[in-house]
Amino acid sequence: MAESSESACPPLREIYFYLTEACNLRCRHCWISPGFQGSDRSHSHLDPALFAAILDQALPLGLTGVKLSGGEPLLHPALPDILRMAQARGLHLTLETNGVLCTEELAHALAGYGRALVSVSLDGADAATHEWLRGVQGCFQATLEGLQQLVQAGLKPQLVFTLIRRNVEQVTPIILLAERLGAGSVKFNLLQPTERGALLHCSEEALTVREMVELGSRVERQAAAGSHIPILFHHPPAFRPLSRLFGESGGGCAVCGIKGILGVLHDGSYALCGIGQSTPDLVFGRADRVSLAAVWQGHPVLQAVRRDLPARLQGICRACLMQGICLGSCAAQNYYRHGNLWGPFWFCEQAYQEHLFPATRLRPEKR
Repeated sequence: MAESSESACPPLREIYFYLTEACNLRCRHCWISPGFQGSDRSHSHLDPALFAAILDQALPLGLTGVKLSGGEPLLHPALPDILRMAQARGLHLTLETNGVLCTEELAHALAGYGRALVSVSLDGADAATHEWLRGVQGCFQATLEGLQQLVQAGLKPQLVFTLIRRNVEQVTPIILLAERLGAGSVKFNLLQPTERGALLHCSEEALTVREMVELGSRVERQAAAGSHIPILFHHPPAFRPLSRLFGESGGGCAVCGIKGILGVLHDGSYALCGIGQSTPDLVFGRADRVSLAAVWQGHPVLQAVRRDLPARLQGICRACLMQGICLGSCAAQNYYRHGNLWGPFWFCEQAYQEHLFPATRLRPEKR
């Protein structure tokens, strides 16, 4: 029996909008590598009218939420208008920011949204550590002030911390700082070997996979239990205890919902996600030239993702019992590394090679 069109094309649940190609920081670990927005240079940003048009095309396809990212989304000159457009359509909002530009006015606009999760990046418990990674002097205090603006407006922002060798001893201090500031949760991210992050992986700043596996276990089993706010460690599901995957304490299974999302870049191009800024193969056409429905329902890359994940996964991902949940962890990262969407996720691949992959999460013939 032929597959129904409904099962072949799932709802478009969320759009990731990369509002601007610019950032006001020079982060050493950035996986997109945007241009620096200084006083002597400006960069392009998404047309607000095009943003609204995309939303209106997406609602009949099942849209329930948007994520605003960048570059740095707070650089967009019409951000308050963009927030109002999304709010008027009843969409859940996620906003990812470095917090530096978060004014009292913006904080109240976000707090008034009603259905918003704001994630703020803070990569050190002190100025020296954070500013080494973020590349701009004074940004530590500015980020703290931005977080305080959000909390005072009534939000519980998530604090996002990317792990490197220079800050690995600050796991406990950053949790304590988040609690003291009034954050709603802390998420620890792995350093991805993409764009600028790849350079850190080639230096002594990246943790080894063994160190990351051991740290993830400590954070999941000890640090999370000792905090009164949710603590998330963003490693693949194969490395998470079942209680943290499905239990009340786990905060859900943090994986990419690739079959229900689409990216929109600052120039109005449709893409798999922000990786399209450096990987033209994963750009699907411009919103001012092709309809969203035509892209979502008919682009061969998106059709292949729906049809072939997880069945075509390769290497360790093919042997993993969690593949139906994980879907290879990050198809964009896998494409960047291997030149195809089905290649194994770098972290799991290295862990398996070093005999660190949990045997209980492998098919019997691979144990």
